[in-house]
Amino acid sequence: MSPEDTESAWAGGWRATTTAVRRCYDHCVDAARREATYDDLLALPPHVLGQILFGVLHAFPRPAPKHARAASILGGELGPPFDRGRDGPGGWILLFEPEIHLGPHVIVPDLAAWRRARMPEMPVDRAYFTLAPDWVCEVVSPRTAAVDRGDKRAVYVAEGVPYLWFVDPEACTLEVLVLDGATYRVTDVFSGDANVHAAPFDARPLELGALWTR
Repeated sequence: MSPEDTESAWAGGWRATTTAVRRCYDHCVDAARREATYDDLLALPPHVLGQILFGVLHAFPRPAPKHARAASILGGELGPPFDRGRDGPGGWILLFEPEIHLGPHVIVPDLAAWRRARMPEMPVDRAYFTLAPDWVCEVVSPRTAAVDRGDKRAVYVAEGVPYLWFVDPEACTLEVLVLDGATYRVTDVFSGDANVHAAPFDARPLELGALWTR
């Protein structure tokens, strides 16, 4: 390919990307002017994660590598003992980024888990859940922190989710929140490389430092 052809191809790709971003932005602005619907979520590009909270469409790019790494390692730490029952008590169903419909809200936590006593089997007739989880974890980033700690937290309170974790890969911290009446109470803040026991998964130690592994 000649330099001229290469430059032309690059320019064409740049224009296509710019157009896609502009369409996504325009779509989100339009949805923000009215109460967002599920069709607004379906119209988002595949590389964008959308949620509807209190009638507002929130759209973010897929997680950055550090964010995705922390979520993946945490799921790998909790899954075997608590979901699969390997060297642990079992009794949970743990999922990455499940789509959950809670009243008018469509929410996608980074990780969520249900006690099997409440949800013996996963639904197979739809692509989303309508039962509030027993635990959720949000891996916060500068882009998502306001929504995670604001509207999403408010939804979790209203739906009675007993446990909420905030994992911050930049600060290397894990906050454990427990529902206490009409609000959450911070019961623990762990940091660094310690092995910790964090409710509701305190039956097994969590290797916290693994979450920050580069």
